[in-house]
Amino acid sequence: MTPILLLGAGRMGGALIQGWREAGAFVASDLIVRDPNIEPAAVRGAILNPPLEALGAAKTVLMAVKPQIWREAVKDVVPHLAPDAVIVSIAAGVRAADISEAFGGRRVARVMPTTAVAIGRGAASLYADDPEALARAKALFEPVAAVAVLPNEDLMHAATAVSGSAPAYLYAFIEALEAAGAAQGLDPAQSARLARATIIGAAALMEQSGEEPAELRKQVTSPGGTTAEALAVLMGEGGFGDLLPKALAAAVARSKELGS
Repeated sequence: MTPILLLGAGRMGGALIQGWREAGAFVASDLIVRDPNIEPAAVRGAILNPPLEALGAAKTVLMAVKPQIWREAVKDVVPHLAPDAVIVSIAAGVRAADISEAFGGRRVARVMPTTAVAIGRGAASLYADDPEALARAKALFEPVAAVAVLPNEDLMHAATAVSGSAPAYLYAFIEALEAAGAAQGLDPAQSARLARATIIGAAALMEQSGEEPAELRKQVTSPGGTTAEALAVLMGEGGFGDLLPKALAAAVARSKELGS
């Protein structure tokens, strides 16, 4: 499946390169990187921005450009690719049929990953109707992510909302928690230290224990205690139960817009 051609090596493409290196999945010499803005040091050892004629060597093409510009970004590349090259796209919302058409009918897999692939702790939703394309996507992401294979492409919109975009939801929650702690009189630095360590520890406990989030919540919620009072706000009217469905619906709607 190598060489692997990365079309775009921004935040997500760069995270993958870092994750692959840490996992020993692919060496730099396996990679051809096409990105006019990347620092050469970030992809040391890879083939960086070679002549278009050299792209025919690529067996796998990872399309890691923004969905708003993907057609323009691949236009001059397509004529130089090998006929049997497999396309793996991480462009949110862009349908496999449109990608395949733009790439001259080549096989396509879609993936929605998270940037934690950089440390081998990512999540990645996969879809492909071609077995070889799906196998290629798995080979790229299983070394650096927990992989979920989706049974139909329409579910990619929901997977984007639940997983691909979700790290930002957590970071926004932590921001708000830190600010609320400071508003209650904590030194801002201490509030940040406590909030971040608590969230990291809670996530680690959930992973190690294997228990359901609802059960872990109950374990730390004494009836009539401080946690119960706070949860009455967070899980009451206008709280998580109302906000998250609205947030995910907005993300799904935008994913569909990007695909059109």
